[in-house]
Amino acid sequence: MRLYPAIDLKDGECVRLLRGEMSEATVFSDSPADQAQSFEKQGAEYIHIVDLNGAFAGKPVNDEAVRAILNSVQLPVQLGGGIRDMDTIDHWIALGVRRVILGTIATKDPEFVKEAAKKYPNQVAVGIDARKGMVATEGWAEQTDINATDLAKMFEDAGVAAIIYTDIDRDGAMQGPNTEATAALARAVNIPIIASGGVSSLDDLIALRDCGVALDGAISGRAIYEGKIDITEAQKLLNA
Repeated sequence: MRLYPAIDLKDGECVRLLRGEMSEATVFSDSPADQAQSFEKQGAEYIHIVDLNGAFAGKPVNDEAVRAILNSVQLPVQLGGGIRDMDTIDHWIALGVRRVILGTIATKDPEFVKEAAKKYPNQVAVGIDARKGMVATEGWAEQTDINATDLAKMFEDAGVAAIIYTDIDRDGAMQGPNTEATAALARAVNIPIIASGGVSSLDDLIALRDCGVALDGAISGRAIYEGKIDITEAQKLLNA
């Protein structure tokens, strides 16, 4: 199981939101590249990036910041936010993004995700963001009546690399992940699951590791920035 340190980009800075609210952003660094290098030095194996502005705009916005990160570290990077057509996927893969994350478009056009996964095997992940089990899109601004598990099942055997499951009500709140819902999703599909939202301590990571089903990993942002999770120690625990 892997820890994915998160870099959320808003207006070119590294921020963390509270429950997905853009108005509730805390700035942790004005240099995304320096932050990525710090994660690399601390022993991170992979970096998770979200273009928050892009998620709302429906197209990449923090292009410069993402390029700076890619040019500053050797680590593989997965990127989401505003990726909704093949040209954008081509753009990011060509620049060196290891894995693109499709969220809103996965809900609106599942067939496109399958097409992308066929073109880029193991380089396309699906982001499923949910409130009380129901999917939210457009940077979490729009609530749907689609069940998260039902959406995940649409991508069985499609060749997607992973599903990143975020419980929006836990995101940035430092109240622990929704381990039960994450484990239930992992049992329901044969796609690797990455937990996101609320991972705020080593105990949270242990709970996810020991949830009864193998997860691919967990994403954490605020807890790492605030020193509540040490990347090196966390990765040792997850590998235990």
